[in-house]
Amino acid sequence: MTHPIARLAVPAFFTLIAEPLFLLTDSVVVGRLGTSALAALGAASAILLTATGIFVFLAYATTAVVARHLGRGHQDDAVQAGLDGVWLALALGLPLSAVTAVLARPAARAMSGSGGADVVDQATTYLQISSVGIPAMLIALAAQGLLRGLQDTKTPLWVTGIGFAVNAALNAFLVLVVGWGLAGAAAGTVVAQWLMALALLVSIVRRTRHLDLRPHPARVLTAARFGAPLLVRTVALRAVLLLTTAAAGAFGATTLAAHQVAMTIFTFLTFALDAIAIAAQALIGESLGRGDHDETRELSAVITRWGWYSGAAAGLLTLAAAWPLPHLFSDDPSVLRATTGALVVIALVQPVAGVLFVLDGVLMGAGDGPFLAKAQVALLLAYLPVLGVLMLADEWLEGLDVAAPLTALWVCYSLYLTARCVVLDRRRRVDAWMELAVP
Repeated sequence: MTHPIARLAVPAFFTLIAEPLFLLTDSVVVGRLGTSALAALGAASAILLTATGIFVFLAYATTAVVARHLGRGHQDDAVQAGLDGVWLALALGLPLSAVTAVLARPAARAMSGSGGADVVDQATTYLQISSVGIPAMLIALAAQGLLRGLQDTKTPLWVTGIGFAVNAALNAFLVLVVGWGLAGAAAGTVVAQWLMALALLVSIVRRTRHLDLRPHPARVLTAARFGAPLLVRTVALRAVLLLTTAAAGAFGATTLAAHQVAMTIFTFLTFALDAIAIAAQALIGESLGRGDHDETRELSAVITRWGWYSGAAAGLLTLAAAWPLPHLFSDDPSVLRATTGALVVIALVQPVAGVLFVLDGVLMGAGDGPFLAKAQVALLLAYLPVLGVLMLADEWLEGLDVAAPLTALWVCYSLYLTARCVVLDRRRRVDAWMELAVP
């Protein structure tokens, strides 16, 4: 019999790695266009991931609430709560799309550092086109949260797998054949995002023929209130990522381009390790819905061990790939050297990251959003002086080696990840998170 964690985590793993493969595909294709295009993609993707990533609570909060209802035996209430999350995603996605398009140029300029006017122009184009896909991205988040809460991780797997294939084919055609450059990469991804969102919605509607599909403002507002702490947590988390990318941009186009490759690979690893966190959210939420605290405590310990083993495996694979893998993205020797230095650091921190992401999933499944919000804001404030010291040493680092600035930056980010892991593990070891009142 398949272990419940594996039953949910394995399909979730393939689903989650399909999502960063969108960006990975863009990076591989765009890397053929030169360092400026790759640096522009780095700046634009950081902005886009920040703009949409802060609303990842649409998936996490929805999973927790749906799983709680499922644990109580209230199937219809579980689906209805998920639908409220989908309507909230649409309400947030439309204005976010408009704001991203309007502010694309100043945002690209702020993130491009000393990359030059060409980098800013290309990043602006990518952002403006990509903004069309933002509502689809948020709808897909909420829809996947609903399905995960129902412990269905296979449907999102099929949808994202097909979506990735469409994205890869369109990007290669529009960039390399049609010659649209970075604009082609953005357009291909937007089409794939909308097709994925529509496919997920069709899957949900088929399960809800007897339910009221219309939006109910009061319930949608309740969903927003429950997700608000996770929004704060994610804004603070994304601020850390944004500041890290901005610091890379301050060292010039070469460092920013290498950071884009390193961050793309790190994001890929993050989504892969998050598969166990997805299982944790659904299983912890259902267990607490049944009121079984002993099972919940044991489950959290088991899942944490799974996170450690998975992170260690990811670290070994990343270390082995640290030298050959960058050649997929660039031919620039300076970019290759800087990327390898960053990947070595990323490989060493993966066991910690594996535990960290699982702990996030455990506490999210319990609805412990307020604690996660406070902890992440505190960690952000602690990270600021660390980056400040790094920027003061910029001339010294640049004089050491072309790879030194980016390697030092990733060491700082790894220290932040370690501190975050320690804070969440201390929380897991007490019982307060199992006594929370969740809708």
